[in-house]
Amino acid sequence: DRVEPEPPVELADQGGDIARREKCDFVLGVGGGSAMDTAKAAAVLATNEGKARDYQGLDKVPKPGLPKGMIPTTAGTGSEVTFTAVFVNRDQKKKAGINSAFLYPELSILDPELTLNLPPAVTAFTGMDALAHAIESYTSTAANSVSEIFSLRAIRLIGRNLREAVFNGRNVEARAHMLLGSLLAGVGLANAGVTAVHSLAYPMGGEFRVPHGVANGMLLGPVMEYNVFSCPEKFAKMAEEMGEPTQGLGTKEAALIAVKAVQRLSREIEMPQRLSDLGIPEGALPRMAEEALKVARPLANNPRPVSREDAIRIYQGVF
Repeated sequence: DRVEPEPPVELADQGGDIARREKCDFVLGVGGGSAMDTAKAAAVLATNEGKARDYQGLDKVPKPGLPKGMIPTTAGTGSEVTFTAVFVNRDQKKKAGINSAFLYPELSILDPELTLNLPPAVTAFTGMDALAHAIESYTSTAANSVSEIFSLRAIRLIGRNLREAVFNGRNVEARAHMLLGSLLAGVGLANAGVTAVHSLAYPMGGEFRVPHGVANGMLLGPVMEYNVFSCPEKFAKMAEEMGEPTQGLGTKEAALIAVKAVQRLSREIEMPQRLSDLGIPEGALPRMAEEALKVARPLANNPRPVSREDAIRIYQGVF
């Protein structure tokens, strides 16, 4: 019950300590992404020596952890099917993930009734997080013909159900579609990775403790606008899956429809639109851009190269 949004890396260590002390044989994560990430980390720390900080990076966990099951109560991170657990190193004001095949949960249970009381604002920003995973994994340079099936289906489910889930949260069907969309987006993410949205979002969470879904939701539209003509065919297909009218339009026209649709969705579900509204000073933007470039793996997947100046311009566009 100690989990908090944007959890500090020390929280994972506390979870691992409890699992070892109580001689646990199974770890169950119930909640949003922060709760599930903490559970996944606790499971591997129960059987591996050292601290969570030692394992931040790719494939640094030496051996399997305890078996673990996940029950998401938000339709957002897809953590119930990914190999990542992300924590904030508050002394460095940075976010970093433990990325290991040993973090894949052995069990995931999706129950839409557990999400019916999720407040509209949390539904909105977790849903935009899931949509970011779907769109980023679909447009990633690491995407393939199999991963794209999961990403596209997630775009369709989330794009057509997020409004209803936000404004009519007791709609079980919409909630079920959102949970499935989040899971499928997580599968897409686990196979194709994410792109510049996540790299740019990390400094917002690490330094200013902006919730991950808020950061991703705020940056998704601007990054799509930046990327749109690098793979217009994919953007046109996304517009079609979201139910936007694209009949008779050329590829580039239809591609722009996808960008506008996501930007409109963000406004309609009342996501924050400006960095200044979150207390981020304009003077921090160059520093944030430099930190974003250090989150190199997602940037390597981005369909269009991103320079420091490009990152600053994207931030300035939403300041």
